[in-house]
Amino acid sequence: MKLLVLNGPNLNMLGIREPGHYGSESYSSLVERIGEYCKERNIEVECYQSNHEGALVDKIQEAYFTGVNGIVFNPGAYTHTSVALLDALKSVSIPCVEVHISKVEERESFRQVSFVRTACIETITGHGLNGYFEAIDILEKEQK
Repeated sequence: MKLLVLNGPNLNMLGIREPGHYGSESYSSLVERIGEYCKERNIEVECYQSNHEGALVDKIQEAYFTGVNGIVFNPGAYTHTSVALLDALKSVSIPCVEVHISKVEERESFRQVSFVRTACIETITGHGLNGYFEAIDILEKEQK
Protein backbone atom coordinates (compact mmCIF):
# COMPACT_ATOMS: atom_id res chain seq x y z
CA MET A 1 0.00 0.00 0.00
CA LYS A 2 1.20 3.47 -0.87
CA LEU A 3 -0.08 6.64 0.84
CA LEU A 4 0.37 10.35 0.37
CA VAL A 5 0.00 12.54 3.46
CA LEU A 6 -0.61 16.00 2.13
CA ASN A 7 -0.58 19.20 4.19
CA GLY A 8 -1.53 22.69 3.10
CA PRO A 9 -0.54 26.18 4.15
CA ASN A 10 0.93 26.94 7.54
CA LEU A 11 1.08 23.33 8.67
CA ASN A 12 4.85 23.64 8.52
CA MET A 13 4.39 25.98 11.50
CA LEU A 14 2.97 23.29 13.81
CA GLY A 15 4.27 23.74 17.33
CA ILE A 16 4.67 27.47 16.74
CA ARG A 17 1.32 28.60 15.35
CA GLU A 18 -1.57 28.84 17.82
CA PRO A 19 -0.62 25.91 20.07
CA GLY A 20 -4.04 26.20 21.76
CA HIS A 21 -5.63 24.99 18.53
CA TYR A 22 -2.87 22.91 16.98
CA GLY A 23 -0.73 21.66 19.88
CA SER A 24 2.98 22.02 20.57
CA GLU A 25 4.38 19.18 18.44
CA SER A 26 6.40 20.29 15.41
CA TYR A 27 5.66 19.38 11.80
CA SER A 28 8.94 17.46 11.53
CA SER A 29 7.97 15.42 14.58
CA LEU A 30 4.59 14.63 13.02
CA VAL A 31 6.26 13.50 9.79
CA GLU A 32 8.64 11.27 11.75
CA ARG A 33 5.77 9.71 13.71
CA ILE A 34 3.78 9.08 10.52
CA GLY A 35 6.82 7.41 8.95
CA GLU A 36 7.25 5.10 11.95
CA TYR A 37 3.52 4.31 12.09
CA CYS A 38 3.43 3.39 8.41
CA LYS A 39 6.66 1.38 8.57
CA GLU A 40 5.13 -0.80 11.31
CA ARG A 41 2.20 -1.50 8.96
CA ASN A 42 4.32 -2.05 5.86
CA ILE A 43 2.81 1.02 4.21
CA GLU A 44 4.91 3.15 1.88
CA VAL A 45 4.26 6.80 2.74
CA GLU A 46 5.27 10.18 1.44
CA CYS A 47 4.57 13.32 3.46
CA TYR A 48 4.38 16.58 1.59
CA GLN A 49 3.56 20.12 2.72
CA SER A 50 3.20 23.27 0.67
CA ASN A 51 1.94 26.78 1.22
CA HIS A 52 1.09 26.97 -2.49
CA GLU A 53 -2.21 25.77 -3.92
CA GLY A 54 -0.80 24.81 -7.33
CA ALA A 55 1.93 22.69 -5.75
CA LEU A 56 -0.75 20.76 -3.84
CA VAL A 57 -2.76 20.26 -7.05
CA ASP A 58 0.40 19.01 -8.78
CA LYS A 59 1.07 16.56 -5.93
CA ILE A 60 -2.49 15.17 -6.10
CA GLN A 61 -2.17 14.67 -9.85
CA GLU A 62 1.27 13.09 -9.44
CA ALA A 63 -0.26 10.63 -6.94
CA TYR A 64 -2.43 9.25 -9.73
CA PHE A 65 0.56 8.51 -11.94
CA THR A 66 2.72 7.03 -9.18
CA GLY A 67 0.25 4.44 -7.89
CA VAL A 68 -0.82 6.07 -4.62
CA ASN A 69 -3.67 4.08 -3.03
CA GLY A 70 -4.88 6.72 -0.58
CA ILE A 71 -4.44 10.34 0.43
CA VAL A 72 -4.56 11.80 3.93
CA PHE A 73 -5.19 15.50 3.36
CA ASN A 74 -5.16 18.48 5.68
CA PRO A 75 -5.72 21.33 3.22
CA GLY A 76 -5.38 23.98 5.93
CA ALA A 77 -6.98 27.28 4.93
CA TYR A 78 -7.47 26.01 1.36
CA THR A 79 -10.22 23.79 2.79
CA HIS A 80 -12.51 26.82 2.74
CA THR A 81 -11.43 28.39 -0.54
CA SER A 82 -10.10 25.94 -3.11
CA VAL A 83 -12.26 24.53 -5.85
CA ALA A 84 -8.97 23.63 -7.60
CA LEU A 85 -8.09 21.13 -4.84
CA LEU A 86 -11.59 19.66 -4.97
CA ASP A 87 -11.33 19.25 -8.73
CA ALA A 88 -7.88 17.66 -8.42
CA LEU A 89 -9.17 15.11 -5.90
CA LYS A 90 -12.21 14.35 -8.06
CA SER A 91 -10.07 13.94 -11.16
CA VAL A 92 -7.80 11.26 -9.67
CA SER A 93 -10.48 9.29 -7.78
CA ILE A 94 -8.00 8.19 -5.11
CA PRO A 95 -9.67 7.54 -1.73
CA CYS A 96 -8.97 10.57 0.45
CA VAL A 97 -9.57 11.29 4.13
CA GLU A 98 -9.80 14.97 5.09
CA VAL A 99 -8.08 15.74 8.41
CA HIS A 100 -8.22 18.83 10.60
CA ILE A 101 -6.26 19.04 13.83
CA SER A 102 -8.69 21.45 15.48
CA LYS A 103 -12.44 21.07 15.72
CA VAL A 104 -13.21 23.39 12.81
CA GLU A 105 -16.96 23.11 13.31
CA GLU A 106 -16.59 24.95 16.63
CA ARG A 107 -14.41 27.76 15.24
CA GLU A 108 -15.06 30.82 13.06
CA SER A 109 -18.00 30.67 10.67
CA PHE A 110 -15.82 30.77 7.56
CA ARG A 111 -14.20 27.51 8.69
CA GLN A 112 -17.55 25.72 8.44
CA VAL A 113 -17.20 25.35 4.66
CA SER A 114 -15.08 22.57 3.18
CA PHE A 115 -14.79 22.48 -0.58
CA VAL A 116 -12.74 19.26 -0.55
CA ARG A 117 -15.11 17.27 1.68
CA THR A 118 -17.33 16.08 -1.17
CA ALA A 119 -14.33 14.30 -2.73
CA CYS A 120 -13.37 12.56 0.54
CA ILE A 121 -14.53 9.25 1.95
CA GLU A 122 -14.36 10.59 5.51
CA THR A 123 -13.50 13.69 7.53
CA ILE A 124 -11.76 13.75 10.90
CA THR A 125 -11.78 16.95 12.94
CA GLY A 126 -10.67 17.86 16.42
CA HIS A 127 -8.61 14.76 17.21
CA GLY A 128 -5.31 16.63 17.16
CA LEU A 129 -2.43 14.92 15.40
CA ASN A 130 -4.02 11.55 16.15
CA GLY A 131 -6.44 12.33 13.32
CA TYR A 132 -3.66 11.57 10.85
CA PHE A 133 -3.21 8.07 12.27
CA GLU A 134 -6.97 7.47 12.28
CA ALA A 135 -7.04 8.50 8.61
CA ILE A 136 -4.22 6.07 7.79
CA ASP A 137 -6.17 3.29 9.51
CA ILE A 138 -9.32 4.15 7.51
CA LEU A 139 -7.42 4.06 4.23
CA GLU A 140 -5.70 0.81 5.16
CA LYS A 141 -9.09 -0.83 5.84
CA GLU A 142 -10.39 0.61 2.56
CA GLN A 143 -7.68 -1.33 0.69
CA LYS A 144 -8.57 -4.70 2.24
